[in-house]
Amino acid sequence: MGKMVSAREVLALAPVVPVLIVETLAEAEPLGRALVKGGLKALEVTLRTPVALDAIRAMSAIEGAVVGAGTLLTPADVKAAKAAGARFGVSPGCTETLLKAARDEGLPLLPGAVTASEVMRLLEQGLDVLKFFPAEQSGGAALLKAWSSPLPQVKFCPTGGISLANAAQYLDLPNVLAVGGSWVAPRAAVKAGDWARIEELAREASGLRRAV
Repeated sequence: MGKMVSAREVLALAPVVPVLIVETLAEAEPLGRALVKGGLKALEVTLRTPVALDAIRAMSAIEGAVVGAGTLLTPADVKAAKAAGARFGVSPGCTETLLKAARDEGLPLLPGAVTASEVMRLLEQGLDVLKFFPAEQSGGAALLKAWSSPLPQVKFCPTGGISLANAAQYLDLPNVLAVGGSWVAPRAAVKAGDWARIEELAREASGLRRAV
């Protein structure tokens, strides 16, 4: 297992963090390799399938990959993710229980927030790098731009409804470090084992420019 990385360090690795729903264990390693080869080193494997934890283990063995667990909802999720080798965690929102579990386990957490009050509460807890989810449904780039003035110390990784078509609007903002998206690993390409296509999409995404 690699050394601990902060959420900020994870987001500095590439402008896009692939959000992955791994359906079969057989696809985990070649999928991870294709994404890393294309320049996307931070990989978020969501805990939405029975093989997710094994996928994290498999991808963690890939040289250059920094693998995290997404969809963390409970302390049990945090423990299981850490035991599987996850180096960071991502949650759709945040509770004090989840935050405590992540701290107890030593798992850097990227918690979700979509209101100014949620952002302020997490800031009070010492967290200044957050996930903005679901981004497009919650006000999108316009909302994050509005927050950059009153909450300049907070940086975000927006996820939800983001694609190559709109990623640049987010990455142009001074308070966005990276975006999360699933478009770099389309289900059809994964199912077909078209790893060259996924590597190509990853390379395109890794070439996106960001303001910070």
